[in-house]
Amino acid sequence: MPETKGKKSAENIWLNLGFNIAAPTLLLIKGKSLLSWLGFDFSDSAFATSAIFVAALLFPLVYGIWDLVSRRKWNVFSILGIASVLLTGGIGLMKLSREWMIVKETAVPLVLGVAVLATLKTKKPLVKLLVMNENVLDIQRIEEALARRGEAENFGEYLRRATYLVAASFLLSAVLNCILACIIFKSPAGTDAFNEEVGRMTALSWPVIVLPTTVIMIFAIMQIFKAVKNCAGLEIEEALAAHLRDKGAGEK
Repeated sequence: MPETKGKKSAENIWLNLGFNIAAPTLLLIKGKSLLSWLGFDFSDSAFATSAIFVAALLFPLVYGIWDLVSRRKWNVFSILGIASVLLTGGIGLMKLSREWMIVKETAVPLVLGVAVLATLKTKKPLVKLLVMNENVLDIQRIEEALARRGEAENFGEYLRRATYLVAASFLLSAVLNCILACIIFKSPAGTDAFNEEVGRMTALSWPVIVLPTTVIMIFAIMQIFKAVKNCAGLEIEEALAAHLRDKGAGEK
């Protein structure tokens, strides 16, 4: 059966975790031990440290570029993710002080939070990329139902609340990133110790930062689902994107 036009393939969560978390963490923390075990010679220790650092960053960078190209959908969140990897690489290779890593780890989620708030009253608020994604919800159907019922303004109020929740999740991420970076980064860039610290930061970012902010994000999405039912008069099954409705119907 041909793929529905306009349908985007779902992201493989295991590939995401493997390229963005597992592989870089393993290389940065255990890279030299692994390569020594494989028989590589580290007579030039400084070069080996830099090579392992670059190799580890290539995993999330290549994955991010591949994901953007394959989905053909560029947005500020994806671009900032790639920029974050490049900034880490720049700080490491230029051997800047630890304070730059702390600033970078804090600034990326902070910029996202500010962007979400700044675009709230524009025609394309960034919050819609997260809580009203066209690959999940049938946006046209929802908007038509809101227009028929005259509930567009009330729905907009729900969307504003969701926007503040999403912005708060990024603010929490910025605070947690800053605290974690201050605790972890103690060594100068370009050293084995710095590589290991980047690896630990990458590994700990999932349980310490991603999980709490994801909980807030899910709550924001639930607010939108509630708004769809109260304002548009649609059950969640009715408001889902066509390919998800078809899939659900096929499984019954």
